[in-house]
Amino acid sequence: MFTVLLLFSLLLTTSTSHNIISYPHFQQLNVKQILTETKLNPTNTYKHLQHQKLNIATEASSPAKYKLKLVHRDKVPTFNTSHDHRTRFNARMQRDTKRVAALRRHLAAGKPTYAEEAFGSDVVSGMEQGSGEYFVRIGVGSPPRNQYVVIDSGSDIIWVQCEPCTQCYHQSDPVFNPADSSSYAGVSCASTVCSHVDNAGCHEGRCRYEVSYGDGSYTKGTLALETLTFGRTLIRNVAIGCGHHNQGMFVGAAGLLGLGSGPMSFVGQLGGQAGGTFSYCLVSRGIQSSGLLQFGREAVPVGAAWVPLIHNPRAQSFYYVGLSGLGVGGLRVPISEDVFKLSELGDGGVVMDTGTAVTRLPTAAYEAFRDAFIAQTTNLPRASGVSIFDTCYDLFGFVSVRVPTVSFYFSGGPILTLPARNFLIPVDDVGSFCFAFAPSSSGLSIIGNIQQEGIEISVDGANGFVGFGPNVC
Repeated sequence: MFTVLLLFSLLLTTSTSHNIISYPHFQQLNVKQILTETKLNPTNTYKHLQHQKLNIATEASSPAKYKLKLVHRDKVPTFNTSHDHRTRFNARMQRDTKRVAALRRHLAAGKPTYAEEAFGSDVVSGMEQGSGEYFVRIGVGSPPRNQYVVIDSGSDIIWVQCEPCTQCYHQSDPVFNPADSSSYAGVSCASTVCSHVDNAGCHEGRCRYEVSYGDGSYTKGTLALETLTFGRTLIRNVAIGCGHHNQGMFVGAAGLLGLGSGPMSFVGQLGGQAGGTFSYCLVSRGIQSSGLLQFGREAVPVGAAWVPLIHNPRAQSFYYVGLSGLGVGGLRVPISEDVFKLSELGDGGVVMDTGTAVTRLPTAAYEAFRDAFIAQTTNLPRASGVSIFDTCYDLFGFVSVRVPTVSFYFSGGPILTLPARNFLIPVDDVGSFCFAFAPSSSGLSIIGNIQQEGIEISVDGANGFVGFGPNVC
């Protein structure tokens, strides 16, 4: 796990008819520390992770256990060398807007998408490296070639750019060459694996795949079975896309590791090896921190509070949760629970997504939530809106400020109270902070990765639950 430097705590409580919900109504936001982080060069963290060696020794059935690091793209500035936080922020918001638009189009179309041991990978931030926000470093092939791939809880396919590359974008590592791997095997058109791929094609007896991400990004190529290496764990015969035609906002990463709930995702393919369970802890924007991605039931934190997953037949890849309300400063905001419900037709609902940065809420809910926050921050000097944010503050010269708590009320009782830095974020390096939520013109709500940072989150797809760990990580 990585260290999160916080002067406040994350509290997750479950309410019952006999208990009074009790947690602090205000927190301290360490303005000085956060602004210091925005000015630091992320290259040192990137170099440290780039030079880490993968320990390749065991099969998935081995007793060895390994945790892998997650890295935010801000830490991998290979192709965007700007150290100006405002520039990075603007680029992130532009990517985020495209991501949300693509999700809405996908959901509106209603197209379906795709005795264990724990193992995992370090997760790195991918902000300067494409549309994905978080990267993990894995080995592809035999012998393994180290590659950064984007993790995406809203996608199913696993793919990497491959030689011969008719159309490829620039990535951090050399492009994977199947000819150099002894474990590479093309998938036949008649195979069951090929039948699981949407819009699968056939060329010279080999299964072809094509995935479009809605923002102009796409990957096309050959489906293959290959060995993937996660730390000391080898996973054989994983179906991956070998992309020979690729374009879009994935610049820097070699490809994508889909963590959705469909059969072609990495989680779906693991099946019994991981019990359909994985956990992650997304890196904070703190410059020296790294996150965690781990697979298997042993990755589940002790004392986690569990929220049922909600199945949407129109969007089988996505993880929907029941949200009943929002809170500010210990007070529940008067919003109808119906605003967050998934309709019988598959509209609306609340999706947890690692690929979206900023939490989106239906406009009526957002405005009530925002107004409640404004009413409890009259002591803070206001600033003009920035990008998609309409509620901002000028905290120049402050060392720390007192802010009200912000909470998610989940169906069934659990309450997730966010760390202050997960909802009041810097948009430049001189003291402008904004309330990190945005309105949505549709009925869809998305819990983004900014709000998930530093919280250990477990997904138990087999049993239909998502869990929130009791402590920051």
